[in-house]
Amino acid sequence: MITINNNTNQITFTDSRFYTTESGDFVPSVTTIGDAYPKGAEYFSWLKKVGEDADTIRDEAGRRGSVVHELTERFDRGDKINLIDGGGRIGFKLSEWAMFEKYVDFRDNHNVEHKLIEVNMISEKLGYAGTMDRYSIINGVPMLIDIKTSGAIYPFYWLQLAAYKELMKEKYPDLKVEQVGILWLNAKTRTAGKGKDIQGTGWQLVTKSDTTKELELFNATHKLWLAENGTMKPKSLNYNLSYQLAK
Repeated sequence: MITINNNTNQITFTDSRFYTTESGDFVPSVTTIGDAYPKGAEYFSWLKKVGEDADTIRDEAGRRGSVVHELTERFDRGDKINLIDGGGRIGFKLSEWAMFEKYVDFRDNHNVEHKLIEVNMISEKLGYAGTMDRYSIINGVPMLIDIKTSGAIYPFYWLQLAAYKELMKEKYPDLKVEQVGILWLNAKTRTAGKGKDIQGTGWQLVTKSDTTKELELFNATHKLWLAENGTMKPKSLNYNLSYQLAK
């Protein structure tokens, strides 16, 4: 969260791992709670393989995901997205643009109606919060969608969607959710889907109808996170908005 105070000439960046409730308290994000979920043998094998480059690889993957999310959001809100900027320079990495084109392919070839786009959902009652990528009607089915650019669909993604579904029930009780889905823009698919499959070259929509088990696992992970981090509070960074040499 960013707060700008022109009277004090300061801008404050609040730790993005937390959301502020209506009462002024803080609750952790769903993805922050996910830090307590077991990583699995594949993660530690990868960590051992990449060694000191792990942080760099992770940060770059996170940056790429943020860029692709921003591009898809702007596109869905009606903006024209240009690869070349006004100065004739390429504005994005080609890996980012390639994933964005996969998203456009998804939109062009399926009956997609986005009802909610990038909505913050905060619950003091549940004790967590998150930002839902999309609530959409896809080929007639109402579903929650999370856009992913990672190299695999990791188990916690489904726990994340189960938590978003609970937040959705509280904030939008009148909206029906029949499925949750991961729109994976880094899939290994080579062709368009057959029948009811929703996929294209390099992208795939993977869905679930029942998230009961995933919600149980998320709630258990939430309890574990609270046991280890229950007193954690968000950090804030303050910067001045401007500087000028004294005359």
